[in-house]
Amino acid sequence: MKIRLGLIGLGNCWEHRYRPALRTLADRFEVRAICESVSHRAQVAAAEFSAAAVDGFRALSQREDIDAILLLSSQWYGHLPILAACEAGKAVYLGTGLDLTAEEARHLQRRVEDAGIAFVAEFARRHAPATLRLKELIATRLGPPELIFCHHRLPADGPSNHAGRNGCCPSSTQELVELVDWCRYVVGSEPSWVSGIMHTAENPTSGDDYQMMSLGFPEADRPDRFAVAQISCGRYIPGRWREALTYRPLASLQVSCRHGIAFVDLPATLIWFDEAGRHQESLESERPVGERLLTQFHRAVTSLVRKTSDLDETCRAIRVVEQAHRSDSEGRRISCQEADED
Repeated sequence: MKIRLGLIGLGNCWEHRYRPALRTLADRFEVRAICESVSHRAQVAAAEFSAAAVDGFRALSQREDIDAILLLSSQWYGHLPILAACEAGKAVYLGTGLDLTAEEARHLQRRVEDAGIAFVAEFARRHAPATLRLKELIATRLGPPELIFCHHRLPADGPSNHAGRNGCCPSSTQELVELVDWCRYVVGSEPSWVSGIMHTAENPTSGDDYQMMSLGFPEADRPDRFAVAQISCGRYIPGRWREALTYRPLASLQVSCRHGIAFVDLPATLIWFDEAGRHQESLESERPVGERLLTQFHRAVTSLVRKTSDLDETCRAIRVVEQAHRSDSEGRRISCQEADED
């Protein structure tokens, strides 16, 4: 079954992720309409796919020749295209971060459930070849994670695929939500406590320029011990200092397991150590992340079982980040059970 698509926002990942994936999966998807705030960009992309360039996401959502919406950049409209898709009964693929509170995410979840549509959130870090291989090694060679270090550095004033509430750059909170979800996926369980520290820039309008949190995951076979994930996101380096931004970058993810340690660089590089020594794996020959994600979306839309679990995963990650903010303001570690009872 070929799914007819409407694209809303193209974002920074259009050229290297979505455009080639849609070309490769032409037997499963047909792009019918594109809505993009930069009209010239919409016209160029529409011409390439023999599609229509449409003004306005509501008009695109109401088109009868569209079965599903790909929201690839939130731009100024945030989550409004998802609500429009719900009203039109169109499936949604969310390929961008949204600056939502936990309550807003729950409201969005209820709207999607009431509409009865399929909903898939991207979670690109989860589906990267290096992450999938890491999960295999955890199950077979490395053993359960004990310590996780996940650090991400962003330009303080650079453009991004994700739009924050107050501009075109993503908030550190948006990035933290994605990193929290990544760590939850790698560990394979939910944290039982969270502790957070925030540092606010000297210029109050810049918001938090560094956020850090620690999550405690009870070990399955030793409930008195915790696997600890340390997650941080900093945007303290001006975008014009490009050399400083890329100087000595840390591994995207470092995982110390019971029987070894692994270093992940997305999307396809994994270096790990065990008793036998050093192992390096390059997974460039694996299917690209864009193809994996869109294939998953095609399966969700054509399946008789409706898929909306991604929204629940998003709500959980947002909730953890909000509790990290609460931990910082109250100066104490927050129990996730306590947070759920609030």
